[in-house]
Amino acid sequence: MDLFQELGERGHEQVSFFHDPDSGLKVSVQGLGHVGMYLCEYLHKEGAELFVTDIDQSLMGQAVDNFSATPVEPDAIYEVDVDVYAPCALGATVNPDTIDKLKCTIISGSANNQLIENNFGMELKKRNILYAPDYAINAGGLINVSNELEGYNRERAFSQAEGIYETLSEIFHRSNKEEISTNEASDRQAEDRIKKIGELKSFYLPYKKSFKIRNV
Repeated sequence: MDLFQELGERGHEQVSFFHDPDSGLKVSVQGLGHVGMYLCEYLHKEGAELFVTDIDQSLMGQAVDNFSATPVEPDAIYEVDVDVYAPCALGATVNPDTIDKLKCTIISGSANNQLIENNFGMELKKRNILYAPDYAINAGGLINVSNELEGYNRERAFSQAEGIYETLSEIFHRSNKEEISTNEASDRQAEDRIKKIGELKSFYLPYKKSFKIRNV
């Protein structure tokens, strides 16, 4: 839950996200697969109030029984008044049919391609909804896999994954400074990093001392 709170605090120039700590954080979780259910477990332990939906009624029952979650019909999840909407199932859930229904201040979930089109990032910004770009906030999986190339070290992998917070902070700052959507800021951050790599003479790869770059 600290990550969600920090997201709001770091993005406060875009959204007003200051809730009463005694009232608890309200999170709607869409999709109760492996990631969604684990998220519910974590948030429940931290005292968050959960609203959940899934097409599988048995999974919803588990979330209700284990995490005191409030079940919500799939089409109604967008209209729940929460701090965070966490899409953890299908992509493109931020679309023309849903965007005006959203009553959250942050969108932060594990689903891929959450925006049906890139321009919806700016539509969210106009509505003071802070969007954590999916491929940025979900980089932990790739970080975990990359660490397996050199012999897995859990402490190292988790330490690197903590850098996602700073990456998001940079994205939010750039979004505010350049007056662009967070997904556009995220793309520009990635492009800048690729450009910097291209300017290097060599860089380290697992199992090799270095990789020399030849300009052609």
